[in-house]
Amino acid sequence: MSAVDQATPRHEIRERFGFWKRSYAMLIKEFIQLRRDRVSFAMIVMLPVMQLLLFGYAINTTPHHLPSAVLLQEDSDLARSILKALENTAYFRFIYEVHDVDDFDNLLKSGKVLFGVEIPRGFERAVRRGDKPALLVAADATDPVAASSALGSLGMVVQTALAHDLYIGDPPEMPFEIRAHARYNPAAASSLNIVPGLVGTILTMTMLIFTALSVTREVERGTMESLLSMPIKPVEVMFGKIIPYVLVGFVQAFLIIGIGVFLFGVPVLGNLFLLALLSTLFITTNLAIGYTISTVVQNQLQAMQMSMMFFLPSILLSGFMFPFAGMPAWAQYLGEGLPLTHYLRIVRAIMLKGATMQNLRFDALALAALMLLAMVIAVTRFRRTLD
Repeated sequence: MSAVDQATPRHEIRERFGFWKRSYAMLIKEFIQLRRDRVSFAMIVMLPVMQLLLFGYAINTTPHHLPSAVLLQEDSDLARSILKALENTAYFRFIYEVHDVDDFDNLLKSGKVLFGVEIPRGFERAVRRGDKPALLVAADATDPVAASSALGSLGMVVQTALAHDLYIGDPPEMPFEIRAHARYNPAAASSLNIVPGLVGTILTMTMLIFTALSVTREVERGTMESLLSMPIKPVEVMFGKIIPYVLVGFVQAFLIIGIGVFLFGVPVLGNLFLLALLSTLFITTNLAIGYTISTVVQNQLQAMQMSMMFFLPSILLSGFMFPFAGMPAWAQYLGEGLPLTHYLRIVRAIMLKGATMQNLRFDALALAALMLLAMVIAVTRFRRTLD
């Protein structure tokens, strides 16, 4: 065998070992880089844990104990038995008792309750005379998932729990009838629930990302230093960054609502000016949160990652994908701290129910408070980055 033939295998062995040595060096380098990038490391750990906890404990596709109100026009034993029987179905939880039709309607319009039961005056006497009076159950059907299961349970109420108040054993016939009225979405069309919700969901995602990236882009390009050398205050920088995206948010909302109206037949029953005003609150709140994110992260990748960390619980805990009232109490408390939760109630109430500012005071005030809090945090964080 010649010397050339013997040198070739040695070269191949040396090259093979060199390949693994260089690959190992790159592997160690990536682990060191990952350890330094704390935001990415937090995403690796937090995203699966967050999804597991939320889907395991907070999400419920068959909600129970839904908030309900009763319009009680007579206080009788039979009326109380009806309410108890409805609660025994595990779908209804009566938290309001009203005696006026306007109060009854306002509770449904504002979203404080999902169901309303009306027991008319003289109901028990009509039952005992065999007149078969009607009991009205009104449901807020803007969320068909939450309403359908509860309405489906009404059929067994008369024959089971209520029958023993009038008869021993099963009644010979129905002593009264229950009329279920699905308000605001009688056909249970999913588009009427999804399209208004998409307005808030898309605005949340885009407004967070746009603002977070716009500031970090300035830092990465080195233009932030020249911007800060100008005689301009941090608040003025923030408003200058936010206001253009408010207009972008209006364009997005107009496109979504317009497509929803003309293609999917989604009605707009309320005041468009009120919807625009409260949408401004919502857009500004998300822009301020995105601005806060930009003061925490160091680059655009981290800005995207932190935006997704905020967007994921927003879409899961706001009531967009799953009924809000069916979540456990701790999940509802977390959801109340998210702007999307309040905006979904607002946009669905204005578009589908024709709600007014009087019906939406709580959610409007909550959005205003979240907007102010986000702005204060954003300006404070931005000033610290300057120091």
